[in-house]
Order: sequence, then C-alpha cells, then structure tokens
Amino acid sequence: MQRAALLFVLLALGGCVSKDSLSNVEHDPWERLNRSSYLFSDGIDRVTLKPVAKGYDFVVPAWASRGVTNFSNNLTTPRSMVNNFLQGKPKAGVSDFGRFLLNSTFGLGGLLDVASMEGLEIYDEDFGQTLAVWGVPDGPYVYLPFLGPETLRDAFALPIDIMSDPLMHYEVTSVRDRINVLRIIDIRAQLFTAERFLEDSKDPYITLRESFLQNRRFEIYDGDPPVDDDFYDDFDDFEDFDADPDDGADSGQDD
Repeated sequence: MQRAALLFVLLALGGCVSKDSLSNVEHDPWERLNRSSYLFSDGIDRVTLKPVAKGYDFVVPAWASRGVTNFSNNLTTPRSMVNNFLQGKPKAGVSDFGRFLLNSTFGLGGLLDVASMEGLEIYDEDFGQTLAVWGVPDGPYVYLPFLGPETLRDAFALPIDIMSDPLMHYEVTSVRDRINVLRIIDIRAQLFTAERFLEDSKDPYITLRESFLQNRRFEIYDGDPPVDDDFYDDFDDFEDFDADPDDGADSGQDD
C-alpha cells in the first residue's frame, strides 16, 4: 500500500519527466506486448473491478475503508520484516516485528494502526527489493495482465511475496477468499487518485511506466537513490546552452 501511495506522487510528477527519458526504451524492449497487456487489462477493469470499487468508495464510510487498508497493510508486515533482515537491516526488521505484534493485538487484528500512534515507522520491503540488494538486475519492464507493472526480477519474486501473506495459509477458504476480494476492491478504490493523472496524460502507458520505474528505484534505495552522473552532464549542457552567446563578445569590448 505504501508503494501505491508513493506512486500517486510520482504520477503527479509524470509531466515533469524529460523527453529523453520518455524516449529511452532500453528498459522496455517488450513495449508492444506490454502495451497490449495494459490495454487489455484496462479494458477488463473498466467493466468489472472499477465499477465495483466506485460503489465501494461511495457506500463504505471512510473509517471502515481505512480499517480494511490497515488490516491489509498489517498482513504485509511479516513479509517486510523478513526482507529487512535479509537485506541486513535488523533495526527495521525489529520495528516491523513490533508493528505486527502491536497491530495484531491492541489494533484488533490490524484494523487499527496502533503502531504508528506509538511512533513505529512503516516499512514496505518485498522479495524483489531483496533480490535487487543482492545484486540481481532489474531486467526488462513487464506489464502483467491484471497485476500491473513490474520488472522481470520482481515478476519472478512475486509468487514468494504472495505466499508470504499469512492469509494465504488460512485453511477456511470461503472466509479467506471473501477477505481477499475485499482487499482487492479496497486497493482498486485507492487508485482513483492516480488514475486521474493517467487520464490527463498524452500517453498513459509511458506515464505509468516511467512513474513505476522511478518509484521502484526509490524503494530499492530506501528513498535515497544514487544520483545519475548523466543528470549532471545534461544539466551542464543545458547551462551552456542557456548562456548568453553575446556575453563573451561584450566582455572583450572597451567602453
């Protein structure tokens, strides 16, 4: 969920992405297939999940939907804890353990985010991030039908992320499936804000792709990605271009 929230911000900044980055498709060699997958998934969503999510957003009170979101976030905390330890971040792993313990008990199974009230930071680590920390490259960008944007590395890690959800191991399938459907609808309802930015974009596919890849890089480096040297080269070129060409000539003239 934290990942989706940050994606909202990056989508809002999608119009600020340079033309050079938009035209750089080295990370998207399967663009034709990905576009087809995106259009197919979007078409199915518009006639199925989106109307249901709109009804959910209209009918369910904000406090109730917040409870569903908190519950869903709490179920991802064990995954985050394990991955923090695997990435060599024991302090964050212990914090995740504390969050899960507090929210699962005093937070009524996670419906209330008691841990945040106590000042415990929210982390959202997954196995794709762990593989990145271990040196596994991103691989090409892929758009998975109904699941959304991923890198190839993250797509291979996705089944492990899914199975790390405690609810997946709950044996009463009728209850488990209903809860999972509710969680999916709640997630879809949260995406309405980001969807507005996509609709305003000239090319929603590119805006989503670039925003996702920037967001993913931000997550892997815990909010402090290394600065690309090419950025400074481009910036220097821009400054040279912006300089007044007459400045040098004027400085050599006598009054």
